[in-house]
Amino acid sequence: MMINKTTPFDSDLNSSDVEVNDAGLAAVGPLEFYNGHNYVIEESIGYLIKHAQLALNRTIDTKMAGIDLTALQWAPLLLIAHGKGRTAAELSRCSGVDTSTMTRMLDRLESKGLICRNRCEKDRRIIYLELTDTGKEFAAKVPYVIAESFNHHLRGFTNEEVNTLKSLLRRIKANEES
Repeated sequence: MMINKTTPFDSDLNSSDVEVNDAGLAAVGPLEFYNGHNYVIEESIGYLIKHAQLALNRTIDTKMAGIDLTALQWAPLLLIAHGKGRTAAELSRCSGVDTSTMTRMLDRLESKGLICRNRCEKDRRIIYLELTDTGKEFAAKVPYVIAESFNHHLRGFTNEEVNTLKSLLRRIKANEES
């Protein structure tokens, strides 16, 4: 059964694009949530995700000030601690930061005595990153600060809502790969 459905924002929608399934629900091809007619930046998923991340980072930065780390510094420290970035290039890929920015960040971490760089014996072009003992101590504190900050921003959420949020974010990420 075909129906005719149009909205002020869907002027290109043809009645042939809409079908009613056996349950009586209308289905329109792949669902599109945005178009040029109704796009409002403050309501876009990207904007909201980015500003949520900025809010989290501000809170984390405030709490990290006590151990003299910024959001840009604790992330590589934690990635190295968890074996997710053995080189500057790996860290850059994991964190979405360009290599030159990551190199400057690693210079700061090294000057603070938190990491050291070691050349690969088999391929001298490769420089491996390792945490110093002090770096390991700092990295051990980071998850507690992050957890406290996240819990602050998630107050009022139920466990189900937090799990739903994580699931939805994973689906957005998975859509990039499909």
